[in-house]
Amino acid sequence: MKVRVQFYSQLRDLAGAQALDVDLAEGTRVSGLLEQLYQRVHALRAHDKGILVGAGLEFVERDYEIKPGDEIAIMPPVQGG
Repeated sequence: MKVRVQFYSQLRDLAGAQALDVDLAEGTRVSGLLEQLYQRVHALRAHDKGILVGAGLEFVERDYEIKPGDEIAIMPPVQGG
């Protein structure tokens, strides 16, 4: 299945793109997607501990099973101001 992954803030700069289309096997979890992204964009791995992931309009855990049509958002930690 294909999913669209959007990057925000400094993670967009590291990825070198605002969004990527990624092919995933059915049943892939967020943790598997992140590993695939880290293999494509090595610099993202250094930010692994702080990365937040959203599916649609909700934050999801790394064990979330990605569904066909999900739009995945990869974000740095939320900072207040």
